[in-house]
Parts: sequence; C-alpha cells; structure tokens
Amino acid sequence: MTLLALSDALDNLFSRLPSPTVIEYLPLNECANRVLAEDVFSPVNVPSFHNSGMDGYAVRIADLEQHLTLKVAGKAFAGTPFSGEINTGECIRIMTGALVPNAVDAVVMQEETTLNPDGSVTFQHIPKLGSNIRRIGEDVKQGALVLKKGSLLNVASLPLLASLGIASVPVFAKLKVAILSTGDELTSVGEPLKEGKIYDTNRFAIRLMLEKLNCEILDYGILSDDRALFEQTFIQAQQQADIVITSGGVSVGEADFTREVLEKLGEIGFWKIAMKPGKPFAFGKLENAWFFGLPGNPVSALVTFYQLVQPALAKLSGLSADNIAKITQNLTACSAEKLKKAAGRQDFQRGYYYANEKGELEVRPIGTQGSHIFSAFNESNCFIVLEAERTDVEAGEKVTIQPFNSLLS
Repeated sequence: MTLLALSDALDNLFSRLPSPTVIEYLPLNECANRVLAEDVFSPVNVPSFHNSGMDGYAVRIADLEQHLTLKVAGKAFAGTPFSGEINTGECIRIMTGALVPNAVDAVVMQEETTLNPDGSVTFQHIPKLGSNIRRIGEDVKQGALVLKKGSLLNVASLPLLASLGIASVPVFAKLKVAILSTGDELTSVGEPLKEGKIYDTNRFAIRLMLEKLNCEILDYGILSDDRALFEQTFIQAQQQADIVITSGGVSVGEADFTREVLEKLGEIGFWKIAMKPGKPFAFGKLENAWFFGLPGNPVSALVTFYQLVQPALAKLSGLSADNIAKITQNLTACSAEKLKKAAGRQDFQRGYYYANEKGELEVRPIGTQGSHIFSAFNESNCFIVLEAERTDVEAGEKVTIQPFNSLLS
C-alpha cells in the first residue's frame, strides 16, 4: 500500500469529518475549554460610562487656560460619583474607574500636580482634550461581534463575556471518546509486571491528552489478542462513543486484528502514513463512531495523536478552521548539531529550541530518536520537522521546528 503524506492525510480527515450539531447552553463557570456554538454580540457598551484612567484631577481645559491653580470642588470614587456642581475655576479629585462628570473634559494624573496648603491644586501643564478619560464603548461597542462561533472558551475569552453581563452561552456537546489498548504483552500501570510484559503507557498518555482536550473518556482497558473479543469490544465502544481510539494492533503481525474487524464493522479511510515515527496509523468509520488506530510504539502513538488525532478532534468538537490552524505553529531555527535522516518519510524528531547569544533560534536533538525511546519527551520542547525528501542535516543548516502546544507542555 502506498504511504500517504501527512498533509494528504489531514486533508482526507477534514473533508470527511463533520462539524458538530448538538448544542447545550451552560453557565460561564462550566464553559472552560468548551467550543462556542454561536456568534456572540455585545449587549452593552464597555465601559458603559466615561471613567477615569488615572488617580488625579478632572478638569476643564478652559479653566486651566486661564489659571493653572484650581480649587477642589469634591471627590469622585469608583462606584461613588461626584454629584455636585463644578464651577468655573474648580476641579474635582478623581480616582481610577470613577465616573467622569460631563462638565469636565480631561483628567490630569496626580503626579503632574501640586497640592497647596490651602487645598487648591496647581497643574504643571495644560492637558490635551480627553486625556486619561476612558470613553463609553472604547473597549467594546454595543452590538459588536465579540466572539465568533468555533472559538475556544478559555481564561482570555470567558472574563470578556462576564464583563458584558452574559451569564450563559451555547456550546457544542463534549466529545465521547472510547480508548483501548491491544496486545497480550501489556500490563496496566500499577499491576505487577511479569516476565515478557510491558506497561501500557500509551493508553495512560492518550487519556491525559484527552483530558486536556476536555473529552469525556470511556476506558475499555487492554484487549488480549483475540479476534472475537476485538469485534465484540468495537461494537460496544462505537455504540457508546463518538470516537474510538486504539493503541497497537495496526501493524502487520499475526495478532493484529484491527484492520479486518474495522473492514467488517465499517470502512477504512486510510492506512499507513509517510511519517516517522508513526507509519502504521489507521483512520476509518465504524457504524456510529469515527476510528483512529495508533501505533503500539509509545513515541509513534504520541506523535500520531499530536499530528493527526488532535486536529481531528478539534474539527469534531466544532473549533473553527482558523483556530485549528493555530494548534501547530512552525518556526525556523538553525540546527546546532548534525541530524540523521533518510529520504522517504516526513520526520518528527524530538528537540529543544532556544535563543542563542545573537538572539537567533537554535535547536538540538534530544536523545536517540527511536520510536520506543519515550524519555526524550521529558527534556524536549519541540518537534524538529524534516521534509520527506530531505536527508542528513548538517550543523548550521536551517530546519523547521514545531514548538509543543499545551497538549505536551
């Protein structure tokens, strides 16, 4: 079978995966990391009144043009406006956030004034019209589009909605993801390790990443190498979840049943990617769920999840195309060491990037790059992305790097 380029695999995914349709309305305090299902327009102006941007004195410029010393008519605090009259030759003491009376047209910061013994104030200069006054609607105008459908609701966007007095918003339903590992050689973390066995770190890592992506997780544990059990578990999982993710069982071994079960219960979208690590990756459709089959090697499983499953889940969760594009960002750096690379597959090596003494980005590989060497991730902060046709990279050559996003940091 011809290996599929990663870019073609992603195009295939995005062309087939649907946008979500199930919407629920939730209070803001339950919306963290959910995806907005409708555009949000501001019901109010922010700020809703002219207010002071400084602690100082609210003045009429015309009065200062006559004399730089003014009497103080009173005080205005945030939440407690000045309610008296401001006569000619007078100003008011005003605090940050306090309502600015209509009678004045500028605020002078207190550091640019001198308080005299008789209680009057002398100003160092005449301010510009509107100085230090926050105008109505200066931040957000009533009726303005503040958040687009498909936005991720987070610590930046949720307080914005709260500032508009919006108490609840429509969000897309959480994705339900069934996960399972395959192989008689696997032992769950925490159980005694028998001879010839290894711990199932893949399912543990996948679960952690799905939690960061705010998915509802259905954990089916470890499947032994039994074809009937495969089929039975796949049927159950796809009835309860939107997505089924497996680890292992997508290679060409005698006990790798995933392909034949997938063909019986659904259809295969594609199989095997021209990437390293991660060639044996499967994508398909079961009757009621989408299927992603990750390789059994721990590094391969993590890389394929990051590069393929992560954007696919973003599409299925309703994230907009613009926001999906921001999931992975590429930079250019200078390789500090020689990198080994054979032509044929796009390579994702673990690396550490930094700014050198000239302020230029450099990157160096971390550890050996075998698909079973997971420990290198602990000291890495990026992927070094080498093109399929590229061969060995000499020290000093430019390479593409992909800094880890929050999924791996």
